[in-house]
Amino acid sequence: MEFDDLSQSGIRRIADFSPYLDQLAGLAQEMGLRQRSNLVHLEGGLHQHWSLGQNNILSWTPLDDSILILVVPHYAIAEYTSPQRDSNKAQISAHFITELISGDRQLSLPQMQKVARLLDVEPVILKLRQPLTGHPTETKIIEKMIRRYGINYVASRAVTLFDIVGFSLLTPFEQMTQLNSLSYSLNSAHAKMLEQDVGINFARSSSGDGFYVWNRDDGLEANVNLYHFMHIVLADNAIARAKTTSKAVPRLRACFHVGACYEFHQAEGLNPTMHDFIVGDVTIELARMIDAALPGQILVGDFMADVSTEHIDPVQTQANLDAVMFLQRAQGNLAKLSGLELSGERVTAIKCYLTGEHMGGGQFNIRRLHIKDKHGLSRVAYNAKVNIYRETAQPILLGIEDKKLLMAVAPA
Repeated sequence: MEFDDLSQSGIRRIADFSPYLDQLAGLAQEMGLRQRSNLVHLEGGLHQHWSLGQNNILSWTPLDDSILILVVPHYAIAEYTSPQRDSNKAQISAHFITELISGDRQLSLPQMQKVARLLDVEPVILKLRQPLTGHPTETKIIEKMIRRYGINYVASRAVTLFDIVGFSLLTPFEQMTQLNSLSYSLNSAHAKMLEQDVGINFARSSSGDGFYVWNRDDGLEANVNLYHFMHIVLADNAIARAKTTSKAVPRLRACFHVGACYEFHQAEGLNPTMHDFIVGDVTIELARMIDAALPGQILVGDFMADVSTEHIDPVQTQANLDAVMFLQRAQGNLAKLSGLELSGERVTAIKCYLTGEHMGGGQFNIRRLHIKDKHGLSRVAYNAKVNIYRETAQPILLGIEDKKLLMAVAPA
């Protein structure tokens, strides 16, 4: 048995590796010590070829007692599809590159050889201490490693943006306390959802005045769960605001959207961070919408959520849900939150809906809001309301009523 992992550098690598096992705690128990040591050794090799962020690792393939990896400079992905690329080399479509950095990164050997030939790079051989077992947990951990040392494209990711109203006018101490309060509301909402057995593997990154929050899990249910997560965060914040007269608790506005994004891990010191960052169409749209949102308002973007891989009603044949249908799905999914407690009071019902003009007979249409940003670009959004009813306490009413909308967000 080899013990050189107990050297100082080996201990550091074990510390870097442990979060992978933490993220898969239930399955990691099935892995033996030699198997873990093998993956620690692999982590060291990936770190070396990542070279402090100089390179991206795109794909991997198991090969006997080694693995093959594709390593390219960080700028190469853009250059592969650039029209200025060497005319003697075959042009590679953007779709091909997008497919390469989407989903699972493991390739078969013929696929690896074909991709290497197209990208004009030689696969790198990383010698392992023993052959891979092919165990599902082992494969999941390697996939997480590869993604940590590269970039990942997600075509349909739900993201919500919480923004602190008037943040720039606060003192530095007030900014700190309000960000801390919002962070607590995120953690509290997460705990409450877990108590109801509603899974959400949420991640966040700072927007400066608040946080972008998304669900690391993919799929329609994960996106719907994030929408409900937003409700609980706003409810926790509303309860806290009602209990204080100081500026310790922020006043919020929020936006929700579904769209494409790139996920990556920034370098921190000499290692990529374990937590990921996102940027893409979905964050751009959220940033534009939040500029037009009123204090206390909830805006929902005009999106198409991909459900092509979901097990949905067989009567439904379309591959996407628009924002209106998504909200209908979200409302029908609220039963899983029954029994939720907010400030010691059991929630009896939650109603989430998009607002519009009263048409009479208890019927409302859904108003499309036209938002023009500082660049003169236009987009459509919807005003959302959430009513949370509790057993004895007053209901928590989130968002603003349609009739109170100001001309800052004019109807389309």
